[in-house]
Amino acid sequence: MPTLQLRIRSVLDERVGTGAETGLQVSVHHRGVQVVDAVAGVADSATGREVAPDTLFFSFSAGKAMTSLIAHLLVRNEVVGYDTPVTDVWPEFGAHGKATATLRHVLTHSVGVPAMPRGIGPADLPDWSRVCTAIADAEPLWRPGTRTGYHAYTFGFLVGEIARRVTGRPMRQLLHEWIAVPLGIQGDLFYGVSRADLPRLARLEDAAPPLASGPPDPDAVLAPWERQPSTALGNNLEILQADIPSVGTFTARGITSMNAAVLDGRLLGSRGLEGVTTPAFEGTDQVFGNEARLSLGYPLGRLGAPPDEAAPTTFGWVGGGGSYVYADSATGTAFALTKTRLTPHFDTAQRLAALTAAEYGPHP
Repeated sequence: MPTLQLRIRSVLDERVGTGAETGLQVSVHHRGVQVVDAVAGVADSATGREVAPDTLFFSFSAGKAMTSLIAHLLVRNEVVGYDTPVTDVWPEFGAHGKATATLRHVLTHSVGVPAMPRGIGPADLPDWSRVCTAIADAEPLWRPGTRTGYHAYTFGFLVGEIARRVTGRPMRQLLHEWIAVPLGIQGDLFYGVSRADLPRLARLEDAAPPLASGPPDPDAVLAPWERQPSTALGNNLEILQADIPSVGTFTARGITSMNAAVLDGRLLGSRGLEGVTTPAFEGTDQVFGNEARLSLGYPLGRLGAPPDEAAPTTFGWVGGGGSYVYADSATGTAFALTKTRLTPHFDTAQRLAALTAAEYGPHP
């Protein structure tokens, strides 16, 4: 039987060959060892530059895997607790009935401020102070801790401002010092890509046909730019170089190296790993209407897994446009897919994740 590396590479070549995808990068770690490091296609269709293992991809919300980990490291380093009120470190956040919100509520997307306040748009995201001031003054849609709803962009600023208040350092610095440097992957994980690393970036493409836009939904919680990934945002140099920890830029091998270090205890220890795999909130997502099952900081379960496959040991994040990052503590597996084409589905991710799970899943 072909190795997983060969099987995944075959799928990547097929997806590029049929035109379903243009550029892809996949990494898998199993019990601390990288077993898949596969690429296919081009990182930039305009120049023909090919995808390489060190190509950086802006992967939208898949970057929340880094943000959630930093939140757990804040707790492990004893600078804040899961049940610490946000107002203990960020007093202004208590406006309009948010004083009961805790870090636990932030990590379970139950604070009640899922959408960016009116007046904040994509161009404002690099302005940390402006965004955090607006979030602090926002009125919650529900009492903190009572419901959950996907905090698409507010999540990163909530974690990031708590981190900044208790450490005095921005998230990009914490990512570098607490994760990248100890693991030796300084060139693989970014909030804000350095100018020297910009030439390594993949250039994102809209799907063909383009993602449906349609008329604005008056009942939607999130603004269209928060719901729908776009190349206008993902290729914007100011966004790419800014500290916006609701999203992230990374290589597939970098993010699986990070999650491998979570799984084997190097970063969080056994108690920390329990925190990322134990259900902490279950309910109907108030933004998208799906049933949500969250640990502290992560949706639980593998993307595309059968409904009867109970997998609280699997945690990760999808990124708008089809990227996907997950880890499974039961099998010691870390998986990541990054890609250039922003598709309105996760077909490629589900197929590759299923291949990986079949290879390393529980066997009788």
